[in-house]
Amino acid sequence: MEVLNFTPLNNKSIRIMYSHRDPSIRKSGTANIFIKNLDKSIDNKALHDTFSSFGNILSCKIATDPNGQSKGYGFVQFDNAESAQNAIDKLNGMLINDKQVYVGHFLRKQERESVSDRTKFNNVYVKNLAESTTDDDLKKIFGEYGTITSAVIMRDADGKSKCFGFVNFENADDAAKAVEALNGAKIDDKEWYIGKAQKKYEREQELKSRFEQSAKEAVDKYQGVNLYIKNLDDSIDDGKLKEMFSEFGSITSCKVMQDPSGVSRGSGFVAFSTPEEASRALTEMNGKVVVSKPLYVAVAQRKEERRARLQAQFSQMLPVAMPPSIAPRMPMYPPGAPGIGQQLFYGQAPPAMIPQARFGYQQ
Repeated sequence: MEVLNFTPLNNKSIRIMYSHRDPSIRKSGTANIFIKNLDKSIDNKALHDTFSSFGNILSCKIATDPNGQSKGYGFVQFDNAESAQNAIDKLNGMLINDKQVYVGHFLRKQERESVSDRTKFNNVYVKNLAESTTDDDLKKIFGEYGTITSAVIMRDADGKSKCFGFVNFENADDAAKAVEALNGAKIDDKEWYIGKAQKKYEREQELKSRFEQSAKEAVDKYQGVNLYIKNLDDSIDDGKLKEMFSEFGSITSCKVMQDPSGVSRGSGFVAFSTPEEASRALTEMNGKVVVSKPLYVAVAQRKEERRARLQAQFSQMLPVAMPPSIAPRMPMYPPGAPGIGQQLFYGQAPPAMIPQARFGYQQ
């Protein structure tokens, strides 16, 4: 039977629980549920006693203010999703201390934001307005679609219009109708953009998603035809790079990467019109010495793909621990690591990764 210590210390309960060395279960949020509308008298122990009948609890906590008073909500995480679902099915909507509680799956902030994006909205954002457009103009135009609680055009310190504003509707359906009818409308020779008013972090998240999507589309477009070249001599510019690779086929783009001061970073990209041309260039140019430097040529990859590949290679290099009874007397190295008297080349495991003391023999 699981026993938790809820001894109070400085007006806060000490919670001692079983340690789980694998943090992935806890961090994944799997089987984590959120409870709200709790009576303020319910503490950590009472919450634990209420939910413990559904399964083994990994974590149980009531959210409190700086004075240690309950905020009326808490969290319980089970060791499996089935127990969490049973608790939701049985307790959601039930009365606990004469209060009807809500019990549901816990959602992270990003997940809650994605859900909120699909919900209704009352506040509308309007931009690309003429400088002569007034608050009354907004009220008159948008008032045709429903009752407005406020309409304002943003202005600078001198009172000059910033050419955008906000209109808040009393009814969310009216706001949706206004957006559908007026977005893209041409008023005073200006094409209006109208949409849901967003908070700053929501706009940043949307812009980030758009950028990542466009970057992925660009990579997919050049999949198999875009080559990454590094170890370039500082004297090689875009023109020389294109000249070096032009014999292998039709080049659609060619660029040497530079720092802000215009100095070459020693790397670049060459994109061909077909994968066959790129493959031929890779075979012929990889390792070729140009201006006393051997080139490294490979198919260009997205950052996430490179990271996944490197992690996979690293996991393969990790040695399997051996029992002390069969531990070798001489050091053992992972595949590709240098032996005694060998030189350490780029791409091999550094000396710090050579598993020595782990095997239990004298260094």
